[in-house]
Amino acid sequence: MSKLKIGQIGIGHNHGADKMLAARKFPDLYEVIGYAEPDESWIEKRGTLPAYEGLERMSVEEIIEKSDVVIVESDVWNLTKYAKMCVEAGKHIHMDKPASGTLEQFGELLDIAKKKHLVVQMGYMYRYNPAIRMCLEDFKNGKLGEVYSINAEMSTFHSVEYKKWLTNFKGGIMYILGSHLVDLIVYMLGAPKKITSFLKHTGLDGVDFEDNNLAVLEYDKALARVFVSSVEVNGWGRRQFVVSGSKGTYNIVPIERKCHVTYSDTTIATNGYADMKQEIEVPDVPNEIRYDIMMSDLYEYIKGTKKNPFTYEHDYLVQKVLYEICGGTACGDWQH
Repeated sequence: MSKLKIGQIGIGHNHGADKMLAARKFPDLYEVIGYAEPDESWIEKRGTLPAYEGLERMSVEEIIEKSDVVIVESDVWNLTKYAKMCVEAGKHIHMDKPASGTLEQFGELLDIAKKKHLVVQMGYMYRYNPAIRMCLEDFKNGKLGEVYSINAEMSTFHSVEYKKWLTNFKGGIMYILGSHLVDLIVYMLGAPKKITSFLKHTGLDGVDFEDNNLAVLEYDKALARVFVSSVEVNGWGRRQFVVSGSKGTYNIVPIERKCHVTYSDTTIATNGYADMKQEIEVPDVPNEIRYDIMMSDLYEYIKGTKKNPFTYEHDYLVQKVLYEICGGTACGDWQH
């Protein structure tokens, strides 16, 4: 088994340290060469984290030159810029989410990667959530029938500091958290026929941004609802992904730590006026191993022993839909 040389650009993303820790768990797969962070303020804040202990700090150019694959974990508004530099140099990437820059710039990145047969793995962690994966698998094998409804919620009661950070993004919390849910909906239903957004500013704690948001995605027969909020008390406990089709319904709430899943189909729910369902045991994924499968899959995608189910076209469509929801085409690129 030949190792891949892996480096990281940026330590400013909220998930950056955890991704590096996950990569370092696989010494048989990866030789970690170091990291790059041009912003000294991030070095002061996060440079001493265990994830980067003993690693060499290099320039962005050195990381790209010496790596086979690069983990791009910069501030969100720089993700596309650095990721594009990597693929232009012929390097595979894990790129955290959501993408930044214009839709055209992100599309150019993906086009280059596709032409060069480079892996682009986006950091949407629910792709690796065991409950979500079970739901997606049963959807693909037809167990749910034709899907008519998806209800997706991902909220938190955020700190004032985090809320101030969210003012950097058009769409606010919808841009950051809603992207996870759009990723799953688009994977199942494709491009919506119509998008209607309700982006509300509560002004709680004196921070003005889109913090209480709903988007409705319309399809020929299906409706998908995306709700994300920064002002929902115990929002974590209500995070949910509910898929209802002609043959069955998956109800995942909360989505993680600890996820709870119920399933019902037409053989279980024989009375339309009663709560008839089956509990499904799903293993919990502790925070400290949340990205392990993601990092091991990245290796397999590059080596060709496993195929990334999320295509370049899918990743582009996710960003396109997200931008339409948020009311702009350059989210994450204007205020910082």
